[in-house]
Amino acid sequence: MNKVTETVLEINLKHLTHNYTYLKSKLQAGVKILTVVKANSYGSDAIIIANHLQKLGADYLAVAYTAEGVSLRESGIQIPILVLHPQPTNFETLIEYRLTPNIYSLRVLTAFIAIAEQKLQTDYPVHIKCNTGLNRLGFHKDTIDTLLATVTATKAIKIAAVFSHLAASEDLSEDVFTQQQIAAFRSMTDTIIARLGYRPILHQCNTSGILNYPEAHFDMVRTGIGLYGFGNAAQYDTRLKPISALKSVVSQIHTLAAGETVGYNRAFIAQEPTRTATIPIGHADGINRIYGHRKGYVTIHGQKAYIIGNVCMDMIMVDITAIACEEGDEVIVFDAQHAAASLAESAGTISYELITAISARVKRVVIDDI
Repeated sequence: MNKVTETVLEINLKHLTHNYTYLKSKLQAGVKILTVVKANSYGSDAIIIANHLQKLGADYLAVAYTAEGVSLRESGIQIPILVLHPQPTNFETLIEYRLTPNIYSLRVLTAFIAIAEQKLQTDYPVHIKCNTGLNRLGFHKDTIDTLLATVTATKAIKIAAVFSHLAASEDLSEDVFTQQQIAAFRSMTDTIIARLGYRPILHQCNTSGILNYPEAHFDMVRTGIGLYGFGNAAQYDTRLKPISALKSVVSQIHTLAAGETVGYNRAFIAQEPTRTATIPIGHADGINRIYGHRKGYVTIHGQKAYIIGNVCMDMIMVDITAIACEEGDEVIVFDAQHAAASLAESAGTISYELITAISARVKRVVIDDI
């Protein structure tokens, strides 16, 4: 592997293949898999990841917003793409690029039908979102009759799938609530199927649902964070491989006398002679200010170097007093051996927030393209 000489995010496609294969192994034959590539594939690179997942045989992709789906189509992605949170202002573009909308309310339903009819569409595929307890998006059970009456009154759209979202599938202490969600989804979809006269694709499980609730796999499952190497539980984290490694270099080393300060607002004051290293990564790259003041750290030569003072826009400074290193040496922010989850927890946040925050200006490098 080449020596790192600047801040880079390495993307390991061999690890992505491993994670996809592992999660797929949890499914019964015939269960489809929808792979979530929203937020630039959880902070990696949506086009690289989506192309690889298409090669692996993923049945669907999912993004949050219409523009993300457009980007994937323009990069050559052909498989179905579900837009999880579309807005009516983008419906014409959504149809133009053959994207599939999540229809989550009567307002959105009537707006999409109007555009689909205007565009002379017939049986345009949509996914209907049922709210079973997450209370974020979706139709409540008492609106199902109106939903079905509206859908059956037009030929412009067709319900291709019905889905919901588990709120706490990673937390087995919430099993009673999760089982209530599964039962609610079964009840709502039974009604929908009976009225439609056919069975759309049903999907409810996210990554933790795949692993913990096989009885709820239905016709398709969705996986996001699991693809990228996080199982939301120690027992599964060991079976998955993080696909991303964020690395940088030591730009400059300073030796401070007691009483000297570091960074903006003189936020760190040396109490004794201290060596610091400046590293070219900052809050504009996704290392939030919450990691300053010794909450966060990087790894240099296998040792933790804690971030001191305030995180700057383009730089962090770390304490290397006890670490033998030189300018130009490699710095690991996180990788497969130095978990992003541990770094995130040190600052009171979660791995999702850390990895999805890595900005576009950080160079992406693909490794192990197998």
